[in-house]
Amino acid sequence: MKVAYLVNQYPKVSHTFIRREILALERQGVTVLRYSIRGWDAEVVDPLDHAEQARTRYVLKDGLLPLAAAVVRNVAQRPKAAWTALKAALAMSRRSVRPWPYHLIWFAHACRLRLWLEGEGVSHLHAHFGTNSADVAHLLRLLGGPSYSFTVHGADESDNARILSFPRKTAAAKFVVTVSSYTRAQLMRVLPAVDWPKLKVVHCGLDEAFFADKPPELPEAPVLLCIGRLCAEKGHVTLLEAFARLERPDVRLVLAGDGELRGLIEGRIRDLGLEGRVRITGWIGSDEVRRLIGEATLIVQPSLMEGLPVVLMEAMAQGRAVISTFVAGIPELVEAGRTGWLVPAGDVDSLTRTLGQALDTPHARLDEMGRAAIARARARHHIDTEAARLAALFGGEAGA
Repeated sequence: MKVAYLVNQYPKVSHTFIRREILALERQGVTVLRYSIRGWDAEVVDPLDHAEQARTRYVLKDGLLPLAAAVVRNVAQRPKAAWTALKAALAMSRRSVRPWPYHLIWFAHACRLRLWLEGEGVSHLHAHFGTNSADVAHLLRLLGGPSYSFTVHGADESDNARILSFPRKTAAAKFVVTVSSYTRAQLMRVLPAVDWPKLKVVHCGLDEAFFADKPPELPEAPVLLCIGRLCAEKGHVTLLEAFARLERPDVRLVLAGDGELRGLIEGRIRDLGLEGRVRITGWIGSDEVRRLIGEATLIVQPSLMEGLPVVLMEAMAQGRAVISTFVAGIPELVEAGRTGWLVPAGDVDSLTRTLGQALDTPHARLDEMGRAAIARARARHHIDTEAARLAALFGGEAGA
């Protein structure tokens, strides 16, 4: 089985779950060819991402001239299919999040990719995210390319499902993957019932090496760890407000990640007088993530909007109890009172109380919760199990 993967940018610090999925599929005997719109010049931290960068073929790397040439070849070889795909691109541009010139560029992307995939004998194309990569996959199919599927990850996609042309793209797809039952339900709200059976839940997963045999020893001085991009959806400002109210000078907070709100968050840290107690790491690799989890007392993920955070899976797989919010797919993973705590999103008072309760929890109880977290993460998010489900879908659907 030869499958192509298409991602808007690959590799990327926040897309390690895609890399794990690809490598797990290859362990199961699936040949996976990597394609990306951009990312050949992106700075990556993890050595595994460097290796993936070298294995990925980039649509935009050679500039616009090869795209124009690919359009001409497709029009010459398959004029009817090219006209059908062009009309579809323009149709998807109406009431879209992007104006029509972008859709014409994605049409050109599809033209170039069709020639590449045809030359490689690819039987199926899978796109990650339901945005422009899924648009390209759909247009490529109309050009006469292989069957396709795509993975939908979160609310930014499902909330915009109609203007992202999800009904059109799902109708033509062989199947659509969602990373949680919640995300699947949100798509069911906007898709015709006839297409609901195409929606398949396949979780993001972790490698076997990520699962601890038992929780690591808890640190003597309490440490809270929050992992993720510094952006509005992750709720860092809410966490800082709650942390400032704790009145626990012995507790430290580590914010692992970077992003567009770093300046605002640093300013809020200063305003709250937390400079000596809060540290921002910047971008880090997976080994550093694992080390920080082992050094933390609790993992806090105060998300305002999510699909299903991979960092919660990672923390639980390492045997740490977690604190998160009643958002999207999070309650499908975190069992309140057994593997962690859940609070209403954006509620500073609730988060403050819960942080205090969790920090006052005896270490023996935190260790017990950590063991339950390992079992829960393994049962739901082992990458080989999830990749096997995906491979079965490729095998059953590709080329049909």
